[in-house]
Amino acid sequence: MTAPLAERAPAKLNLCLYVGGVRDDGLHEICSIFVPLDLGDDVRLEPGTVADEVICPGVHGRNLAETAMGAFRKRFEWDGPPVRVTIEKRIPVGGGLGGGSADAAATLRLMCRSSGLQPEPAELAELAMDLGADVPSQLEPRLQLVTGAGERLEELEWRPVHGVLLTGPRGLSSRRVYGRADSLEHEDSRVSAMAERLRGAWATAESPLDLGELLHNDLQPAATSLELRIGDAIDLLRGAGAAVALASGSGPSVFGLFAGPDEATAARDRIAADWDGEAIAVQAAA
Repeated sequence: MTAPLAERAPAKLNLCLYVGGVRDDGLHEICSIFVPLDLGDDVRLEPGTVADEVICPGVHGRNLAETAMGAFRKRFEWDGPPVRVTIEKRIPVGGGLGGGSADAAATLRLMCRSSGLQPEPAELAELAMDLGADVPSQLEPRLQLVTGAGERLEELEWRPVHGVLLTGPRGLSSRRVYGRADSLEHEDSRVSAMAERLRGAWATAESPLDLGELLHNDLQPAATSLELRIGDAIDLLRGAGAAVALASGSGPSVFGLFAGPDEATAARDRIAADWDGEAIAVQAAA
């Protein structure tokens, strides 16, 4: 490899999120619909110098992409020359939009291209799951029904998704949010039954808005208890005409859904002056 290789790492929106109990492996059972967005990071791989490295301004400490590089080498016994991965971040860090997982998955795709190896999809997915529960779904970003702890993936027919994201300067640790959710009294979300309900509703829906009350996030009360601005963001989005407004994943980013791109852009423009973070009009990546 001489020329740099590049991959897009799209943000992931949880249209809904149902959370069940903790499995023997310490992970929670979930049921969710993941939507890749046109908002994403740019990940580039090129020849390195002495050792593998990841350059990612704005992210402090060990990057999940760096862990992915080392895990790839070990799993597939690849001893090729050092590589450098550079990540241009656009996805808010710790925002509940799967940015770290998206970057790690893009890095795995780049490592496959750089090395010339073609691992079996199941083996690559197993490696991705070892990195984090959201990473397998981002190996091939697409609209998916996600169950298990994130390892069971079912592609859904594409539907247009138009929304506005409200992000802030502070992230939330998903581990902390899950821990708070476990400590709160909440109604059993009946995760095991949700996959069939969502699958059936999606098959007849023309847009996500047709899912109605199924657009729900079990983690929202816990996330809001840790970051009160989530409630403010939801109020702003509803006031701007959002048919649905929810925390994305473990938060603190919040999204509102609109009927079309013009409505989303107009709402973004109305909200921007009243929100001290970023207001971003987004849509599902085709």
